[in-house]
Amino acid sequence: MKPIRLGLLGAGVVASGVVKVLQRNQAEILRRAGRGIEVAAVAARNVDKARAALGPEIEISSDFDALVTRPDIDIVVELIGGTERARELVLRALASGKHVVTANKALLAVHGTEIFAQARERDVMVAFEAAVAGGIPIIKALREGLTANRIEWIAGIINGTTNFILSEMRAKGLDFDVVLKEAQRLGYAEADPTFDIEGIDAAHKLAIMSAIAFGVPVQFDKAYVEGITRLQAADINYAEQLGYRIKLLGITRQQAGGIELRVHPTLVPAKRLIANVEGAMNAVVVQGDAVGSTLYYGKGAGSEPTASAVVADLVDVTRLHTADPYHRVPHLAFQPDSLANTPILSMDQVVTSFYLRLRVADQAGVLANITRILADNDISIDAVLQRESDEVGGDGENQTDLIILTHDTLEGRMNAALAQMQALPTVLAPIVRIRKEELS
Repeated sequence: MKPIRLGLLGAGVVASGVVKVLQRNQAEILRRAGRGIEVAAVAARNVDKARAALGPEIEISSDFDALVTRPDIDIVVELIGGTERARELVLRALASGKHVVTANKALLAVHGTEIFAQARERDVMVAFEAAVAGGIPIIKALREGLTANRIEWIAGIINGTTNFILSEMRAKGLDFDVVLKEAQRLGYAEADPTFDIEGIDAAHKLAIMSAIAFGVPVQFDKAYVEGITRLQAADINYAEQLGYRIKLLGITRQQAGGIELRVHPTLVPAKRLIANVEGAMNAVVVQGDAVGSTLYYGKGAGSEPTASAVVADLVDVTRLHTADPYHRVPHLAFQPDSLANTPILSMDQVVTSFYLRLRVADQAGVLANITRILADNDISIDAVLQRESDEVGGDGENQTDLIILTHDTLEGRMNAALAQMQALPTVLAPIVRIRKEELS
């Protein structure tokens, strides 16, 4: 049987990894897929640079539009990133009857509904394991391995840059800005790290996982997104003293009234496995009603880890290339006509617990006033920690840090309580609020 022929869009580090893995493991891939998989052509912005990276034996041009409609290409592999140009090329490939494999989480988070609809119309596949958590096979686990389960919640460290920064802040006691510069120097963070440190990259990935877990359309635009730029070394240290570590988590959970879809810094008990994921590694915890809690851990980025997921998708598409389209695994796990209209909850409707740090005047009655406000808003306290500060107010008054852990409450109630506490004359700085999840 003749080999499946690929057209690669892009010639960066992931494309280079795909070529290397296909060449190095071609015998294993042939045994698994039942036929060979070969790169027919590559489209790259810089042809000379691409030829130097991929070798002279591969056909390389700068004509992206021609590649996606070539009749001798079976699968288009989109590795250029971004959304609008990638969307245009992917839709053209699908319209030409090509299967598509992509590592582009932003593309699917923003345009996934349109792309999957076009693929169904043309009876072709869109595979995207590499779009979430790099080399970790979390998409396959959610779509196939856990298909017997009603997924209850997912919580994931799904951005390696932010996890590296938080790990370094905890290990070295440094503030965010200092560690960010070090991450950029080491190549863990981009020159413009906004997508990573503001939580946008993680939200793209979370929106895709949430859609697969709960059978809803991809709804990135409805996610709550908060990054790590305001985190301070003091809070990481206080969390450690209380038995917690701070991680940027993507959390999605099905509640009676809708689905939570949120990315934000989170206190996690230090005894949880996910709390001990360090450096640039990724990890995802999935809670199913039948299987219980499962953890998926590994490299979330990099040339060959991401290429591993791309090639796994290529093998799947090759196996199912001639299969009846109605017997393929649906893109979002559920049959397309069974996707639900379950609403995404606003953050005011989310129930969680909180870490609060208040810089207050060190005088009698301060704690009593704060606990009264919390009680008036039906918020119960789990723990209180008070630490003397070296700072002195302008009037010579001593100041102290008051750290409070709460039990679960509605975020809307906490917002009301925070506004009342911030208005107290004895609260001397903006209150730090970080959400807390037990993940039990």
